[in-house]
Order: sequence, then C-alpha cells, then structure tokens
Amino acid sequence: MTMEEILTYTDEERKVIQELSDTLKCSIEGELLSTDYDFIQKRIAATISEGKIVRDTLGFNPVVCDLQTACLVGQEIGFQREIITSILLNRCIQAGTASIDEVKEQFGETAANILTNLAQINALYAKSPTIESENFRNLLLSFTNDMRVILIMIASRLVLLRALFDHKDTDARKSVAHEASKLYIPLAHKLGFYKLKSEMEDLSMRYTESDIYAELNRKLEETAASREDYMASFIKPIERQLKMQPHLKYRIKGRTKSINSIWQKMKKQQRPFEQIYDLFAIRIIIDSEPQNEKSECWQVYSIIADMYTPNPHRLRDWLSVPKSNGYESLHTTVMGPEGRWVEVQIRTERMDAVAEHGLAAHWRYKGIKSEKGLDNLLASIRDTLQNMSEEEVSDNKFKMELYKDEIFIFTPRGDLYRLSKGATVLDFAFSIHTGLGCKCTGALVNGRNVPIRHVLNNGDQVEIITSNSQTPKQAWLNIAQTGRARSKIRQAMKEIIARQADMGREAVVRKLKNHKIEFDESIMDHLIRKMGFKRLTDFYQNVADGTIDMAEILKRYQSILNPENENGEQQPRSADNFTFVNEKEGKGTSDVLVIERNLKGVDYKFARCCSPVFGDEIFGFVTINGGISIHRKDCSNARQLVERYPYRVIDAKWSDMEGSSAMFPITLRIVGHDDIGIVNNITSLISQEKDVTMRGINIESHDTLFSGTLSLLISGNIKLNKLIAKIEGIKGVKQVKRG
Repeated sequence: MTMEEILTYTDEERKVIQELSDTLKCSIEGELLSTDYDFIQKRIAATISEGKIVRDTLGFNPVVCDLQTACLVGQEIGFQREIITSILLNRCIQAGTASIDEVKEQFGETAANILTNLAQINALYAKSPTIESENFRNLLLSFTNDMRVILIMIASRLVLLRALFDHKDTDARKSVAHEASKLYIPLAHKLGFYKLKSEMEDLSMRYTESDIYAELNRKLEETAASREDYMASFIKPIERQLKMQPHLKYRIKGRTKSINSIWQKMKKQQRPFEQIYDLFAIRIIIDSEPQNEKSECWQVYSIIADMYTPNPHRLRDWLSVPKSNGYESLHTTVMGPEGRWVEVQIRTERMDAVAEHGLAAHWRYKGIKSEKGLDNLLASIRDTLQNMSEEEVSDNKFKMELYKDEIFIFTPRGDLYRLSKGATVLDFAFSIHTGLGCKCTGALVNGRNVPIRHVLNNGDQVEIITSNSQTPKQAWLNIAQTGRARSKIRQAMKEIIARQADMGREAVVRKLKNHKIEFDESIMDHLIRKMGFKRLTDFYQNVADGTIDMAEILKRYQSILNPENENGEQQPRSADNFTFVNEKEGKGTSDVLVIERNLKGVDYKFARCCSPVFGDEIFGFVTINGGISIHRKDCSNARQLVERYPYRVIDAKWSDMEGSSAMFPITLRIVGHDDIGIVNNITSLISQEKDVTMRGINIESHDTLFSGTLSLLISGNIKLNKLIAKIEGIKGVKQVKRG
C-alpha cells in the first residue's frame, strides 16, 4: 500500500505502516505473485478510504496491529503466502470489501479457512479487549486442528501487550495482562512458543506487578557488567576443552534468566534476589549429523561435568524422551567459580530450532519431522479443553493443565506412557483405556500394591489391578488429576445413571401394566414434578435403587389419572392440565374440540406419529376403542385418516395456555458434520433453554457425518421453532427436522 492511501492516520503511524509493509514485502518475496500484491493493496486501500476500518476499543490502529502480527507470525514459522495474506486481509473480510470466496479463488482454501476462523476471533474481541474463559475454550476447540490460527491468536496478544507499554489506561493493561497470564501464556508454553511466552510473561508482570518488576530490573542492570564478566570466565575453559575435539562443531550462547523467571524462583525458594544464584544459563548448540546427535550431546555433558561439579538432582534428560511439544535438550546445573550455580543446556541445531519455535519449526526448517508430535500435542490440548467445564477454565485449572510437567510411566511390557506430574494410578488406568479405568481397584507400582489414589513418579512401572464388580464413583473426580480421566469418569457415570434410569422406568411401566393401567408419559412427567424431582433420570434412578416405594408411585399415578377417585380405581382419564370439550363454532353444525383446563372425563392421547405441541394446527381422530387421538394437521398419516375415515375426524384447537406449566414430548432429528465438540455444543445450548427438558439423545456416526435424535419436553411450537433455529445456527449442523 502507498502512504497516500493512509491519510487519516498520524505521521508516526504512516511511518510504521510503511516500514512494516517494506519488511513484509522483502520477507515474503518469491511467495507472492504480482496479482497477489494488487489484490491485497486494492482491498486494504478501499477499506480505509471507505472508513470501514476504525480504531479498536483501546484506540489502536488495526492496520498497524495486523502488520505487526503478520511480521511476528512470519518470524516464528516463516513468511508463508496463505497465513500472511490471511492476516492482512482480515479487516477487509470484516468490512465486506473482500469476500471469503474471492480469497479462496486468489489464495486457496487454506487462506479462506484461516480467515473464517479469524472472523470468529474478531467477533469475540469486537466489544472488549479481553475474552471470557468459556468463549476462549469454545474458540480454541474450533481451532485445535490448525495451529497456525492459535499462533495468530498468541501473536496478536503479544502485539497488544507491546502496544500497551505506553498506554495511559492502567486498568486495560492489567486486564489484558491477566488474560494473557491465564490463557495465552500457558498455551504458548504448551505449544513450545518459548520466545513469545517469555516476552508475554515479562510484559504481563510489568503491568500487574510494576513495582516488583522495576526493582528486579534495576538490580539486574546494576549487576549487568559483573554478570557478563562472570559468564565469560565460566565459558572460556569450556571452549578451550571443546576446541580439543575437532569433530565437534558448536556455538555457545550465554544469557540471564528473564525477570519473571527470576521472580518465580524467588517466590518458590522464598529467597531475596541476592540469594538466587542460578541466574545464569549457557546454551551449547552442536551442528551435528542426525545419527550422532545424542552421543555428541552426552560427550559435551561429560566434558562439562569433568570441569564443574554437577548437581545430581538437576539433570534433565529430554534427549531420550522428548517433551510432548517436541522439545529435546540435555539440562544440567553445575557449580561454577565463586560457588555460583549455572544452568547448562546442550542441544543440536535441529533441537534448538524446535526449542525456539516449538513444533511450528517443522513449517520453517527442513529436516524437522514433527508432524506426528504436533498432531499428538494438539490432540492433548483439544482433550484438555473438551474435558473442562466453564468453572475449571475460569479458576485457572486450564492454566495448571497446560503448565504441568510431564512424567513417564512404563507398563510391565515396557510400553511408555506420558502423563502430567501429579497423576495418580487412576489417571494412568484411564490413559490406557476407558474400560480399564472403570474397573480399576489399584495397581502394582514397582512390585508394590498401592490404591487408586497413589501419586505416580517419573519412571514407575505400573500394572493395573481390576475387578469386574468395580464401577466409577463420584469421589473419583477428586482423585483424578488429568482432564482426560475426569471426562471419562463423568461419561461413565452418566452411562451408569442412564442404565439405572432405564431399569427404573421399565419397573414403573411393568407395575402399571400389572394393574392394567396404560403408561402415559405426560402423566408420569406431572407425577415426577409433583414429587419434587427436576430430572426424569433422578426419579427413575431412585426407583431402580429402591429409594421410592413402588406402591406410592402407583397411588399417586392413579390420583392424577382420576382425581375424583380416591380409591385408586381406574376411570376414563383426563388430560394433564388440559382436555377437550365441545364448542359450536358460528352457525356450523360441527363440534370443535378445545384444549381447556380443569375438565375431565375425556379419554385422549397425543399421537406418537407426529407428537403435537401447543400452537400446532391439530385435529381429533376417534379410535376404535372410543378414545380420541390428537394429530397435527401436517401429520404424515393425516391425509389417509381424513380420506378413509372422514366420519371419525373431529376439528380441534387449543385454548389459551397462559400460566400453564404443560410440557409436550417431541423428537428432533439432526444431521451434521462429525466434528469434535458438536454434540457438546448442542446439549449445552439445550440445557440453557427455559421451558425445554432433554429426555434422551441418540447419536450415530457415518464417516464424516453424524445423525441422531433428541427427545425433548417443550412448552409449545413457538419455543420449538426458536430452538430449531438456534440448533441450525451451531457450526457443523446441516439439518434439523421435527420427528
């Protein structure tokens, strides 16, 4: 874009935009075609000239922020055509000066998908500079198949944190910093974006604990010269020994730990700055052939251990078993001159690329084969998010899950499993298989019998002990430490409750049948509410375990069925709250059945073939036993009934339902893409709706699609139509039809 096209911005902003544009143009040269440049420039210029790009809620220039984000993302994974152009065209898509279809035609489907995801981010941040935990969780669930979108989110937060450096709104700075600490920094840590994470940590601390930050920064500046001298004296003899190994090609970097890292160490060790000795760290990076990487790293370790005494408790071997985000390195802490501890990190150039850029390095550097590791890592993050409730995300459990150190556990056969630090025997059992976890009663850990709550240590060999009589308990949720195990326990308990509820329902139906009473769903729903139960499953579960006397249920059921018959004898039943009465309409001779309250003596039922609800157009059909079956006029059987038995068809309508608590059973049939989390989104939406009760759900997968039925109780067709519209609005849902 040219400077003349940015007339509404300050001179400083024009200068920054021009510099960033030049940087991007040079960095991405060879990736973009001339037609690509024309497309981007015209769309951005049109958006600006039409005044459709406005400053954000903090007063920042979105064009500047997007360019800075594009540069930052490019530095992390390389300046790729699809991701850079997506970031630059993001505002144009929002403004309507470019369309997703145009982008797809010009830059391909990848760019179009990234822009679609960015639109969701923009929608959430449009009204506030920070985002609610639950929205963040749902947002990430949509993106965990594409790490590039997550990287854009993290990079844009860092750009905002940088921009807030001189901002006058201290509350906004603290709000953004708290959000970054709770959500984005743990995510960057888990994905291995250590440079971004470290800078975000320091900026967040600077905004939230400014006095402490300033004091530590002052002390570091005062001791900078002495630290540099010390590092030089520490490194010099190491270099002398390494040079004696002509086959080793290496470089050495020395650094002081970040201010936030020092502050965390001070709090953990409960020591002042002056007594934190391991402020220093050096990194020895070897240019090694793949087949020699481990042996040469251990050779360098041996050289250093011969020169400086290592701390045996501070050896970290991530060469043999890398971290889940692909991090590989050998860490040791040694006693240097003057009795100071120094951390030494030993790795190869390939390992350093992954350490600097996380698994994103496989997009940037040749020879890094980490696709499998990336898939596993994103799957673990997706699993963490899915298994957490809104409360758990809000109270920092999300942060704790992503920050947890890893331990490695072995099975008796030698298979290796990776778990978070603090994991129990129960967590390990569920990590192997859900069925094994549900039957777990304990374990043999290194040959010793331990209970399910036993906390595992790195390197333990574990054999799970099971019993067929064991079932998951509510208390297990307090024992399990991993999101995966807690999710599986909740799921298993729901299945148990559902089975018990089915058994209870069958017992009630059987009891009524033995007394020659037909089971009616609406009457039973009314009975359950009168007995103080909010959910059907709770009632039927109590029936199954014998908490509720079956004779009492029979008595209450008969009382509702025939309020006037206190002896419990079966009489012609009346509607639950509503029944049908005859009403002459106008001058015609036909009767009209009107649903009205407090009238009795009419034997009726709602047809299961169409399940009418209040508000539907309906008619009555006299059955062969004299009862009345109520159908919707658009029922699939309506035409046949009217044509074959016109003399048995009766007009019907609803009376005023105001103040009624009546609920009607219906079935919805849903078809959609078989995406992770979509069923959870549907059930979560329904659970938040008033005047809607979920009775059951049945889902089946078919390749990339799923189909299923929802059984609901609902107050009427107005509520039903609104609910269908909301479900159709869920991403991935293709079709919703009434059963």
